[in-house]
Amino acid sequence: MVQSAVADDVFHALSNSTRRKVLEQLSSGPATVSQLAAPFDMKLPSFVQHLSVLERSRLVKSKKQGRVRTYEIEPERFRVAERWLSERRQLWESRLDRFDEYVMQLKQKESKS
Repeated sequence: MVQSAVADDVFHALSNSTRRKVLEQLSSGPATVSQLAAPFDMKLPSFVQHLSVLERSRLVKSKKQGRVRTYEIEPERFRVAERWLSERRQLWESRLDRFDEYVMQLKQKESKS
């Protein structure tokens, strides 16, 4: 149940294109709020709300030195999303394998008759 809540937070954070673009920027390394906000046509308070969502989901962490806040990626939470997607992929691959076996059996029966 706790793991599900963590996945919910992560997928909620990833559901927004602005937040995904911020994460893409941060994949190059830590950046300040002003550096992260520069490419977006958005008021700073609205942009900071996106950063808050990312930080609450723990996809990023920040530190403040003086008046400058710098963000960086927290890779551990990405593993939650990766694990969830991997489990779904394995489930569907298993279903497709069973379907493939069934089709092959039908073809063999047709060829014998």
